[in-house]
Amino acid sequence: MNTVKVRNITIGEGRPKICVPIVGKTREEILKEASTFSALPVDVAEWRVDWYDDVFDTEEVLTTAKQLNEALGEIPVLFTFRTSKEGGEKEISPGQYAQLNKAVAESGYVDLVDVEAFTGDEIVTSIISHAHANGVKVIASNHDFAKTPEKDEIVRRLRKMQTLGADIPKIALMPTCKKDVLTLLEATLEMSEQYADRPIITMSMAGTGVVSRLTGETFGSALTFGAASKASAPGQIGVHELKQVLDIIHKSL
Repeated sequence: MNTVKVRNITIGEGRPKICVPIVGKTREEILKEASTFSALPVDVAEWRVDWYDDVFDTEEVLTTAKQLNEALGEIPVLFTFRTSKEGGEKEISPGQYAQLNKAVAESGYVDLVDVEAFTGDEIVTSIISHAHANGVKVIASNHDFAKTPEKDEIVRRLRKMQTLGADIPKIALMPTCKKDVLTLLEATLEMSEQYADRPIITMSMAGTGVVSRLTGETFGSALTFGAASKASAPGQIGVHELKQVLDIIHKSL
């Protein structure tokens, strides 16, 4: 299994890394949130740029990205525009989506970008290639806020992300029952043991799926999301409680 190193963080070894989203709507809110991170157990900061009021002004995005990078110091930055079709705040055309991600990857202000894996193979591979050419790692992602597909379909999607060239495949699914959580965990285990040659990230959302955010080290998920102030997805728990549980599980393995 290859690991992914971003700054001083190695994803894919040891306990799952903790990623905390920043969901401010203005530059002031974003930088204010970031200023609290030095006192939190944060491994990676995710800038959910789809919340940002000025997201369609690329120059404003780059200026804020620069200031965010400075405010976070050595904490790696994951840049994410979550589209409305996958549970995000705004719609964006595929062309705009590609342009924004490429511009940010070029800027040197972020360490990783999130690319929605089913935006279209040509666009996805072009963003991945551009990011890699600029030394930026890529998380390919897929989110379903309505349901959890069958295990084989979950594994298929994660394997597809590997094929596309992403450094880290990620999938987040909504459970409609408790068995769906088991399906997600079973798919995670199968993928990590049989197919993955790099770290993967999986989670079952909402309260029912919280257990999946805690047991990544057992089943094979390398990173989990916790909330510092406002959660960016249903089921995220507080970052301090999250670290406590992850540490307890890590010590027992």
